[in-house]
Amino acid sequence: MHPETTTLFTNVRVLDGTGAEPFDGEVLIEGSHIAAVGRPGATRRPADCRIIDGRGGTLMSALCDAHTHFTWNNGTSLDALGEMGVEEHTLLTARSAKTYIDHGYTMCVGAASAKQRLDVVIRDAINAGELAGPRYLANGREIASTGGALVPSITNFVDGVEEMRKTVRELIGVGVDVIKLILSGEEITGTQRAEDTYFTDAEIAVAVEEAHRRGVRVCAHARSAESVKMCLRTGVDIIYHGSFIDDEGMDELERQKDRVFVAPGINWLIATLEDAAPWGYTPELAEQVGYKRELEIAIEGLREMHRRGIRVLPGGDYGFAWTPHGTYARDLEHFVKLLGFTPMEAILSATKLGGEIMDRAGELGQVHSGFLADLILVDGDPLADITILQDRDRLTAIMKDGRFHKEPTVA
Repeated sequence: MHPETTTLFTNVRVLDGTGAEPFDGEVLIEGSHIAAVGRPGATRRPADCRIIDGRGGTLMSALCDAHTHFTWNNGTSLDALGEMGVEEHTLLTARSAKTYIDHGYTMCVGAASAKQRLDVVIRDAINAGELAGPRYLANGREIASTGGALVPSITNFVDGVEEMRKTVRELIGVGVDVIKLILSGEEITGTQRAEDTYFTDAEIAVAVEEAHRRGVRVCAHARSAESVKMCLRTGVDIIYHGSFIDDEGMDELERQKDRVFVAPGINWLIATLEDAAPWGYTPELAEQVGYKRELEIAIEGLREMHRRGIRVLPGGDYGFAWTPHGTYARDLEHFVKLLGFTPMEAILSATKLGGEIMDRAGELGQVHSGFLADLILVDGDPLADITILQDRDRLTAIMKDGRFHKEPTVA
């Protein structure tokens, strides 16, 4: 479809991403943007317009995953990612990008790449129209201290302020949009505890200083209470996990809620407890090392974040064997069933807040005149059943930039 053609969606329920109730309406797309949103029959119809009868389906913004790993390979060991040949890894990463948009995701925030330039290369190819994929904020290899890496083979190691400054500058030179820091451990490693905290405030502060000077943001793997507070003291932009946040951290997070985002990756905890047994990580083992306790504490904390109006977004650690690519919308179900979100609030976290975390709040995440035409047409009502968004077949059309990635199955 040529970007300058026009498309009119009619007979749709418009879920506009503002929090308003859906309404029967029409949406006109001209080129890459939404030109008009109106009531049935009230929208102009250009002579060359392609008309799509949505047959009562829900037309809404496409989705955002706020903690994305294009380079993860649906495997059981991330160490293997360090050994994978760059050619094979490039093909795998391109397939992952396509899988995201195949499932209605047009906004993704990179949360570490297994190789330094892979995210950047794939982002650039997507932007050039050479590969199918979402809008992407590219990351490099994550940064950890000596003794603090979760996966040594895919890590940049730094110790001290000047090493941190140099590594951050190198990543910026590669062309990243986001830089990832490992501030706490992860129980599945067997050696790094989730409630440990690595690095010093001075090391993190210089990473943020160097990144922000060049318009690059900083995200952090921060499970421990102290690591969350470290993020808030030093200006980290995106907090991943935050499971063990304490009262002091919660109060400060609320104070900074208009600046910072939280992407808890809740499905990782749930799937590691419930779905990893076929790969040898039994529920008993997961509970023994602390994942059940962490999940219970994390749910309580995330419910409180939601109550306080902190920006909590879905997405996290898809690409393991038990959190495979293509299952991304499980997060939305967890938000509703476990974290106290209404279906509308869960959808807003993946659409409106997606536009905000992508730093394009006036262009992405809503069905509104002047916004980019990144849309999905859903066969059904996700407000009545949030799990519909997990069914690729129920996404009858997927559009990015006014172009159909998935042609509508209705006419």
